[in-house]
Amino acid sequence: MAQLAETYACAPSTERGRGILISGDTKSNSILYCNGRSVIFRYLDRPLEVKVYGEHAYPATVARYSPNGEWIASADVSGTVRIWGTHNDFVLKKEFRVLTGRIDDLQWSPDGQRIVASGEGKGKSLVRAFMWDSGTNVGEFDGHSRRVLSCAFKPTRPFRIVTCGEDFLVNFYEGPPFKFKLSHRNHLNFVNCVRFSPDGSKFITVGSDKKGLIYDAKSGEKIGELSSEDGHSGSIYAVSWSSDSKQVLTVSADKSAKIWDISEDGNGKVKKTLTCPGSGGVDDMLVGCLWQNDYLVTVSLGGTIFLYSANDLDTKPLELSGHMKNVNSLAVLKSDPKVILSSSYDGLIVKWIQGIGYCGRLERKVNSQIKCFAAVEQEIVSSGFDNKIWRVSLHEDQCGDADCIDIGSQPKDLSLAILSPDLALVSIETGVVLLRGAKVLSTTNLGFPVTACTIIPDGTEAIVGGQDGRLHVYSIIGDTLKEEAVLEKHRGPITVIRYSPDVSMFASADANREAVVWDRTSREVKLNNMLYHTARINCLTWSPANNMVATGSLDTCVIIYEVNKPASSRITVKGAHLGGVYGLEFTDEYSVVSSGEDAFVRLWRLTPQ
Repeated sequence: MAQLAETYACAPSTERGRGILISGDTKSNSILYCNGRSVIFRYLDRPLEVKVYGEHAYPATVARYSPNGEWIASADVSGTVRIWGTHNDFVLKKEFRVLTGRIDDLQWSPDGQRIVASGEGKGKSLVRAFMWDSGTNVGEFDGHSRRVLSCAFKPTRPFRIVTCGEDFLVNFYEGPPFKFKLSHRNHLNFVNCVRFSPDGSKFITVGSDKKGLIYDAKSGEKIGELSSEDGHSGSIYAVSWSSDSKQVLTVSADKSAKIWDISEDGNGKVKKTLTCPGSGGVDDMLVGCLWQNDYLVTVSLGGTIFLYSANDLDTKPLELSGHMKNVNSLAVLKSDPKVILSSSYDGLIVKWIQGIGYCGRLERKVNSQIKCFAAVEQEIVSSGFDNKIWRVSLHEDQCGDADCIDIGSQPKDLSLAILSPDLALVSIETGVVLLRGAKVLSTTNLGFPVTACTIIPDGTEAIVGGQDGRLHVYSIIGDTLKEEAVLEKHRGPITVIRYSPDVSMFASADANREAVVWDRTSREVKLNNMLYHTARINCLTWSPANNMVATGSLDTCVIIYEVNKPASSRITVKGAHLGGVYGLEFTDEYSVVSSGEDAFVRLWRLTPQ
């Protein structure tokens, strides 16, 4: 059996020049955000506890709890809204096609009976309000000509709806059934977010013109604005009210968050400015915020979530982060507690500590893309989508100097000789390249298309896999490769080859969903019929005691085989990662860590059968 022990969550999807609208539930103290097709629940008081909803067919954009906390409405880029329960397996209640384009914001009515959604669409259909159980329209929303970025439902009767968007307008509707009442054009640029105060007396709009305007909730008339003295110097992307309706939190492209005191007459003065504890780059722009219970949550463009305590704003915020894109490789360092390094193809390397979670990002001097990645205690070796191999020294949490080696062809796979890690083998389309440190020892043309390679820990032997499914075993003498044997068993291009830790065996896997374990001395098949995946195998790893092999595949599954038992007595983890598994490593004898397309890293505990 395999049990999910820890989940290291992904970061929220962000987009340059746009805000993201995160939401939460005050009772369970959780927040919701989206990444790819997943909706992610994070608990503010228990950061390691994560739940994921992955039933959307398209990338999800926004999700909100109903007022009673029992249901969640989530929307995606196709204009679909799904309504599902928060308990027992997220059972689907209803699914409606609401708009013809992307939905940017949605809100529940305070009685939980109606939902209003806004976004992009053809013609007039930029905003729709509907009954949550039947999907029937409850009003006509005219008056917008471009994408509607945000909408809000007045939390007290009489009900009102306010919408704002890229046409610089703020529209006010009365109902139900809702009909157009009045429109304001006080903003000089995109209006990014609108929110009613929890007591239902006012609402505020913020925009890319650095202004925040406050209106009366019942009549829709403008009553005041946020003071420009000590105000934001960049676009304001999001706003959130405190629970007592006396303060608001705003975040901006100027990399700061501000808390404002809102007076009775509707004007706002800055009470405190919170600056982002980052390096000051573009990734530190703040694009989302939420004021929930005693927590202030801000989200940066780089995907980092900062948690401040509302009672003690001077303490350093807790940082939660992760990957935004496909995590394509993992490395586990031999330390105590175990350190896991994960890399995604956008060039981000994140450090996790088993049992603790997020421990920071490794900032390289040159942030290049990453396709292949290997790490030992003191060094990271990576290659991207150009012809370069990067060797970066590693000191605690910092990356030191980087050496760059141009090998003249795009690297397909790379492998380090663990006992002498300055020796590396890199496969290219036509053959392999041997590296020692930052020098190319030799480039060997092997005469067949190469797809995967591995080098033995002491650096005396290599195995190269080809497009034709054959494994070629080479001995390495100095800087030359001498072919020793050709092994045939696979029926598809080889995707991955790995030696066991004691080098008595090696395992290989192919794009035709088969894995094979070989005995190294006799070069005979030791375990076959490992045919339980339904798509290409992307990754493979050995347990430290050499008795288990784990494979991860495009079919979203991880399968763990015991070498001394038939392949049919396997352990399968179904749906380990939405979209496919791309990285896999054992951290100890009974713990395996996996990563995948959904930008998550997960740790599984095995109980042998």
